Amino acid sequence: MRKRRIVGLLGAMIMGFSLVACGGDAGSKDTGAGEAKTLKIAAFKGGYGKEYWEELKKNFEENHEGVTVELTVEENLEEVIRPQIQAGNVPDLVYLATNRKDALTETFIKEEALTDLSGVLDKTVPGESVKVKDKILPGFLDTSATNPYPDGKTYLAPLFYSPTGLFFNKVLFEEKGYKVPQTWDEMFALGDKAKKDGISLFAYPTSGYFDGVMASLLAGSGGIEGFNKAMAYEKDFWKSPEAKKALEIVGKMKNYLEPTVVANANPQGFKNNQQLVLDNKALFIPNGSWLPDEMKDAPRAKGFEWGFTAYPAFEKGGTSYSYNFLEQMYIPKEAGNKDLAEEFMAYMYSDEAVKIIGEKAKAVVPVKGSIELAKGGLSDLQVELLGIFDKGAEPVMGTFVATKPVEGVNFTDVYMGTIDSIMTGNKIVEDWQKALNEASDKLRDAIIK
Repeated sequence: MRKRRIVGLLGAMIMGFSLVACGGDAGSKDTGAGEAKTLKIAAFKGGYGKEYWEELKKNFEENHEGVTVELTVEENLEEVIRPQIQAGNVPDLVYLATNRKDALTETFIKEEALTDLSGVLDKTVPGESVKVKDKILPGFLDTSATNPYPDGKTYLAPLFYSPTGLFFNKVLFEEKGYKVPQTWDEMFALGDKAKKDGISLFAYPTSGYFDGVMASLLAGSGGIEGFNKAMAYEKDFWKSPEAKKALEIVGKMKNYLEPTVVANANPQGFKNNQQLVLDNKALFIPNGSWLPDEMKDAPRAKGFEWGFTAYPAFEKGGTSYSYNFLEQMYIPKEAGNKDLAEEFMAYMYSDEAVKIIGEKAKAVVPVKGSIELAKGGLSDLQVELLGIFDKGAEPVMGTFVATKPVEGVNFTDVYMGTIDSIMTGNKIVEDWQKALNEASDKLRDAIIK
């Protein structure tokens, strides 16, 4: 279950240490032939490897005379650079996503130790004629995952993305003449039709996978603004018509759920629920881009072929959303070579860099034309999954704002944990709505300013 949760109290994860370090020009060196500069980049290694960083470094150095790129690419990046930061040796550019156990990026955010990236966004992409902000896909700069403060500015630049949505069997849809629903009304109408064919509409691995479902529902009913209100524990948001509309969709799913799902919706049985789609016992399952690989060795119906779609819109012609896991890069406020870091960050959005990343890391940067550029390293299924935003879906990103711990309140249990009870009928939507509002009230007062 290679899933990163978007729900949680980040405040409880933050490891308190000061990021305020002595600035200076430790990244510069004099070679006797004029000043040369060293750009220090710290990057999380992860599943994308290191090879693409080496090629990006080589190309950048070739186009910037006198510049040396010093790479630190490690799986345990936090452990490696934390003591360096404390000693005043701050990287110029960092690639490290939020929602990691050590919460180093959250610490940068909490201590307001990040550089405003407005200058980067206004830069022209190196070697091209478009500004960075105009090349990045719509919606990727309109999220708390990139704009963590209420000033509307970007401090974390979007780098890699991983969409979530509904997976299904394309071949089954073709055989039965089913059409992929564009609205929730069409979705439940399809559920009625499939029921006559002995197939359930819906399954889910565990209730935790509803983080992507709920995010997309909240954005669909109230726009990104509505989603952000929920994430900020806004007063009485859960009493609003938009919130009720989203919750009621989940309540209605109860009538279309494959009967064995709740019993297996746990860390031991979740693959049984994912198997339901492979066996044509359920049409759809919410999940992320890791699902096909996770189930690659599982048996499946004859001719099975993965299909993927964003969540339906609430009305015909409305916007469909896909919750998107986002990985970010940023420039620490105490970086010694900010100008050079900004230049490298802008380069990361160039066609040249996007192609290198696609071929070497099999990852995609959220810029226009990225899927075509990255095709050399992607499978047909990856192209389909990562191209969801090129097909009209809008991304929704971000997480709940950080709070101090509140005794007796676990918002994850209320937000996600209640869903199994909704599906069994032990609780109704009104119970859930009331509990969400009460928990939100308690956490709002504990928000870390």
